[in-house]
Amino acid sequence: MNLNQVKKLMERKKTSRKGENGRVLIIGGSEEYVGAVTLAGLAALRAGCDVVTIATPERVAWAVNRYAPDLITEKVKSAFTVKLAKEMVKHAEKFDVTLIGNGITRKADKFCHYFIRKSPQLKVVDADALKSMSFKDFQNSIITPHETELDMLLVNSNKDFLLPKLRQSNAKEKAEILQGNLRYFLQNNNVLLLKGPTEIILSRNKIAYNRTGNQGMTKAGTGDVLAGLAVGFLAKTRDLFKSAVAASYINGFIGDQLLKKKKGYAFIASDIVDDLAKIGTMSSLKTSSQSKVEKKHTKSNVVKKPLPKKSKK
Repeated sequence: MNLNQVKKLMERKKTSRKGENGRVLIIGGSEEYVGAVTLAGLAALRAGCDVVTIATPERVAWAVNRYAPDLITEKVKSAFTVKLAKEMVKHAEKFDVTLIGNGITRKADKFCHYFIRKSPQLKVVDADALKSMSFKDFQNSIITPHETELDMLLVNSNKDFLLPKLRQSNAKEKAEILQGNLRYFLQNNNVLLLKGPTEIILSRNKIAYNRTGNQGMTKAGTGDVLAGLAVGFLAKTRDLFKSAVAASYINGFIGDQLLKKKKGYAFIASDIVDDLAKIGTMSSLKTSSQSKVEKKHTKSNVVKKPLPKKSKK
């Protein structure tokens, strides 16, 4: 994927009406992390969807309203409990896609576990919503872990035997190991977007490597922007893999533009959101600035779980 392809994803029909380019529900936020859902919501709008509604605790919602009048809020008056999750599964049916996890904290583990397992909607799952989950719990989802969250997912899925090999592997080897060993997850209409210096995007039959981005993107909030972009593209395209690749590419591309423009690492996550508005006037930094997509390899990369050693008598 390249910049022109991302621009094409953001195009809309001249006859478009409000809502036809996607309605997004974002579930998350806490008093500690107000900015997470705000950044994600604004990024989703910048990606081209029409409407973003954020379901978040009441105090957080008022702060979001004050910061960004473009975002609609639903003021949740109770904690993120299983009871509320049951209501949210039904409520999410009113939207095209859902993003869950940004700023929600581990206090909402049971809420996230119930919602993610029970909601059939297209969704993006990020941050704390990933940490108590197994790869078998997802359906119709883009998940966006960084390395530590991936480790937690593998442990929760009884696939921690993969960890030593993954830690010694380069990006291509890592992608092939994960694709070969997460078949149930990938065949259940899911996409893995693994964040890092080289981001890896996996579907059942495709692998993409994205190398846009730089060290300045370790700052807080850039992951929320990425998740927001992914759900914004997904609301418009309904294509999990294409949305994940586009989000990964353009998030890093804008980060590279900001690094060059600010002549250092002074940029912050909200700068990425602001500069997303300028995509139409941007040109590629260089021809190699793109996400490379490969078809599934025929070579098997399944890692067998080591058998327990026999005890000596």
